[in-house]
Amino acid sequence: MIPMDDAAVRLHVARTESLLARLEASGDADARECVEALVQLYGEALARVMARAASAGLDASLADDELVSHLLLVHGLHPETVETRVARALDEVRPYLVSHGGGVELLAVRDGVAHLRLQGSCHGCPSSSATMRAAIEEAVRRAAPDLDGVDAEGVDAAPARDLPATPRWILAGALLDLAADAPVVRRVAGERVLFVRVNGSAYAYGPSCPACGESLERAALVGVDLGCPGCGRRYDVRRAGRSLDGSAAGLAPIPLLVGEGGIVKIAVGARAA
Repeated sequence: MIPMDDAAVRLHVARTESLLARLEASGDADARECVEALVQLYGEALARVMARAASAGLDASLADDELVSHLLLVHGLHPETVETRVARALDEVRPYLVSHGGGVELLAVRDGVAHLRLQGSCHGCPSSSATMRAAIEEAVRRAAPDLDGVDAEGVDAAPARDLPATPRWILAGALLDLAADAPVVRRVAGERVLFVRVNGSAYAYGPSCPACGESLERAALVGVDLGCPGCGRRYDVRRAGRSLDGSAAGLAPIPLLVGEGGIVKIAVGARAA
């Protein structure tokens, strides 16, 4: 068996989930029963492994592995509480929220729902709030898939422009060649996406200027200001693409998370390129 890195594991997990969904839809009772029997068998074996690991004080360290953690959650064997896992997920996404002028606080986990409160400038801004919520929900879902939902105070009812209610999270690669002063437009899952790096943080936006429609691939980046090469309008990269020229229209922010090894994941939907 050839070992897989974390990115390959995530792709394999996504493929497995897709296959299971197809199997469920097929109505093949014998196949479903076979899968359930295998899951039960491997679950019992995993429970015995974790019992021995706990006796040696190694159960918590084993759960640090993303794939192992996923399997432990499937079988109800995770050594950490859901509150601990949600808090850690919020710690991971907090730098991204801060980069957009916001923050998040865990209020409580009740009846299978994580109750959160958005803080800072992301509170009350439809575009920024919906973008922050998408990033938060993805981080929490990854750390605590056993939750039934996430309730975030401070999220406006109006969604971010062009952002679907339930976005698809897509691996965009490592973006190792993303320079600090050179915006890059790449096609991800059939959609053109603008990537920008400022002060070590990566951001993703729609590829066109909302004022004139010009591509921002040749946009000038000065500090945090991104200037459109067509009309000269300027946008704040760190503040959800807000216009710096008094215009109501800002860039269309796309939720972005950076995982281990610098692997970037973005939330995409049906966006006109």
